[in-house]
Amino acid sequence: MKPIKKIILALGIFFIAVQFMQSVRNKSGQVLLTDFAKVYAVPNNVQSILQNACYDCHSNNTVYPWYANIQPVGWIMKRHIDNGKEKLNFSTFGSYSSRRQISKMKGISGQIKDDAMPISSYKMMHNKANLSKEEKALIMDWMNKTADSLSLAN
Repeated sequence: MKPIKKIILALGIFFIAVQFMQSVRNKSGQVLLTDFAKVYAVPNNVQSILQNACYDCHSNNTVYPWYANIQPVGWIMKRHIDNGKEKLNFSTFGSYSSRRQISKMKGISGQIKDDAMPISSYKMMHNKANLSKEEKALIMDWMNKTADSLSLAN
């Protein structure tokens, strides 16, 4: 067998073997009392945008696309989700201090304004995450108003 065929065969066997090494899924199946939408009276249109554009990486319940089953894509997604939840987790938002909640809300608004979130690689694969100017304005306005009202209360 020629060396090139051996290399292709070895790579094929390796690719098949890594498919059996699936990462742990981010799917608790429950909505906690500390969930953002349970803590705040989030309007349905705002919550819908957050669910479609943010919750997959920033909550305990990810809706996985079919390609998440293919490695190393699944591993990359797990890393994105872990990093996203480390920075902001809508499922545990109510457990944050009020100061941190205010900061996170202002941060969400700033990230959307700067077009830093959702990240471009996510938007490429999830059309619902491509926010219109109106959707961005809606989220930023609601987050800023809510953060400002919390600041006044404290």
